[in-house]
Amino acid sequence: MTELPSSMDRRIKKSKAALKDALIQLMQKQSFKEISITDIVQLADLNRGTFYRHYQYKEDLFNEIIDDIIKDLVFSYREPYLDKEIFEVSHMPSSAIKIFEHVHQHAQFYTLVVKSEASSNFQQMICDVLRDLALQDLNEIFPSHINRELLASYQSHAIFGMIIEWIRQEFKHSPAYMADELFKIINYKPGNVVYHTPYKAP
Repeated sequence: MTELPSSMDRRIKKSKAALKDALIQLMQKQSFKEISITDIVQLADLNRGTFYRHYQYKEDLFNEIIDDIIKDLVFSYREPYLDKEIFEVSHMPSSAIKIFEHVHQHAQFYTLVVKSEASSNFQQMICDVLRDLALQDLNEIFPSHINRELLASYQSHAIFGMIIEWIRQEFKHSPAYMADELFKIINYKPGNVVYHTPYKAP
């Protein structure tokens, strides 16, 4: 009896997910260079043949993990304004912000990236993705008197800075709380605030 394609697809997805989870778990304990394909398949409870049906090298597996994360990040960023003709940031509810749900869903990977030297360029890659999304999708709402590239870069690093702090605090706040705080920051307009500094020149 021939196996149905949908059944095959489910099996492939399950095997790939197990391999990805295994690699991330191993990377929490040892460097990527030290991890062997045997280590990965043993932890995933699969055989080497299954690994080589999908990947040639462990680097291929890791790169697919990154691709998956980036695709999901892009979707979560765009979700508040997806299929909307008009998008007003000030009228957007904080519950529409999905990027923190994305990070929480992939908490193990983001924690690994922030707390270790694994994929040292990944943090910059995330900021670049957020920057490019803002320039591509939200270019029209940027104020004309501010350099758009600089503003997009500033915003992307600010968002990722919140993510880093959230991870350092071991996700003590919920994704909804983080979204609400980001929403308040976006809508905060300090104006020309005057304040007294504690510092006095000698």
